[in-house]
Amino acid sequence: MNKELIIEKTKIFVKDKLYGEGSGHDWFHIERVYNLATYICEKENGDEFIVKMTALLHDIDDWKFKKENNTDTTVTENFLKSMNIDEKYINIILNIIKTMSFKGGVVDSTQHTLEGKIVQDADRLDAIGAIGIARTFAYGGSKNRLIYNPNIKPIEYTSLDDVKNKDNHTVNHFYEKLFKLKNLMNTDTAKHIALERHRFMELFLEEFYYEWNFHK
Repeated sequence: MNKELIIEKTKIFVKDKLYGEGSGHDWFHIERVYNLATYICEKENGDEFIVKMTALLHDIDDWKFKKENNTDTTVTENFLKSMNIDEKYINIILNIIKTMSFKGGVVDSTQHTLEGKIVQDADRLDAIGAIGIARTFAYGGSKNRLIYNPNIKPIEYTSLDDVKNKDNHTVNHFYEKLFKLKNLMNTDTAKHIALERHRFMELFLEEFYYEWNFHK
């Protein structure tokens, strides 16, 4: 099994699938997560092949863009099998992908392997900081959401249907998810990176509210 060749073919496959996607889950998101995951993996001594493959494939079957609330990894599984990857790797990669999403905090997304923790951390790091802010508003726009409505308070979700369908605005997402991620990082490497990104989001909202409520 030529791991480097498989990784390069996977990049081509994913780029073809996600390039130009407009909700913040495009190829460039994948590339950033891949780079972050590779960096964390080197620091935390994870299995590089599993980490890289999972990082590349984690959004191919993303639940947010399907009618069903489960993560059906059929496309990912078929691709992995087409690459003649060892079954043990396929099972690990699919298990991580199925369980890594935050999903409004209403499901258990605990990772039980080091590789799962690394990729989950990398994905969550790309959801915070300056890039995270940009992606949050891009996703909100793709769902036709208002930027902000001070009359709608952050929601405590109880189901995935609520996450997808409740009337909401984008600023609430900071409180419902983004500000929680700093304390949900798995690895010491990611925890360190998350501190600065978290603070940047706090500063952004301070300025946002100042401008929103500006009066002469």
